[in-house]
Amino acid sequence: MGKTPLWQAIGNALREDIAEGRYRPGDKLPTEAELSERFGVNRHTIRHALSALIEDNLVHTRRGSGAFVKGTPTDYPIGKRVRYHENLRAAGRYPSKRVLHVETRPATEKEAARLGMTPGDLLTSRHGISMADGQPIALSISEFPEVRWPGIGEFMRENTGVTAALEKAGVTDYTRLSTRVRAALANATQAIHLELREGAPLIYTTSLSVDQNGQEIEFGRTWFASDRVTLTLEEDG
Repeated sequence: MGKTPLWQAIGNALREDIAEGRYRPGDKLPTEAELSERFGVNRHTIRHALSALIEDNLVHTRRGSGAFVKGTPTDYPIGKRVRYHENLRAAGRYPSKRVLHVETRPATEKEAARLGMTPGDLLTSRHGISMADGQPIALSISEFPEVRWPGIGEFMRENTGVTAALEKAGVTDYTRLSTRVRAALANATQAIHLELREGAPLIYTTSLSVDQNGQEIEFGRTWFASDRVTLTLEEDG
C-alpha cells in the first residue's frame, strides 16, 4: 500500500478536529501560516489539504478572511407571511440586518409598473444585508411606494427591520402575494457583500407584497448564498 500523501494526511487531521468539535460550525480555521507551522509543511501543501475539505463541503473560504467550518444551511420558509427575524429565530439562528443604502427618488416606468404607481412618483429603495449568527446569507433590494405612504424612506433609515418601519408608516399588516425563484451567479459586488467568491451560485428571488387592503407595498429582489440557506415554499392557511 502506498504512503498517504502529506496533504491528505493533513486534511484527515483537520476532518478529525472538526468531527470532534475542536472547530465548530462557523469557526475560523488557523491561517495557512499557522497550519504550515503546525504540520511542518509549506503553504502549497496546506492549500491542497484545504481544497479537499472545500470539495467535501466541510469548509468554505471568505475573500480576505480565511477558511471557515461550514454550518448547516439556515432553513428559511417563504409563504404569505415572510418575517425575517421571526423566521430566523424559529430556525434557532440569531438574526441581524445591516442597511447599506436608502434613497428616495422618482420611480422609473418599470419600477412604477411593479408597484401600481405612476412614473415619476416618489419611491424609496432600500439596500441591505441579512445575516444569521453574524454570517451574511442574503443581499436584498426592496422598493416601497413613498408617494402612497409618505415617510417610509425616513422610517427605513431609522429601522433595520422592514416590519417596524412599515408599522410606523401606518402599514399594520402585509402579506407576500407572489414569489419567483431562479438560480444566479454572484457578481463582484455581491461576492464582496456576501463574502463569497465571484461566480459563486446564488438563489435569486423576486417578490411582491401587499398591505391589508391588497395595495402593493413592496417589490423585493433578494440574492441568497445558496450554500447557507434552504428555501422552503409554504402554503399558508
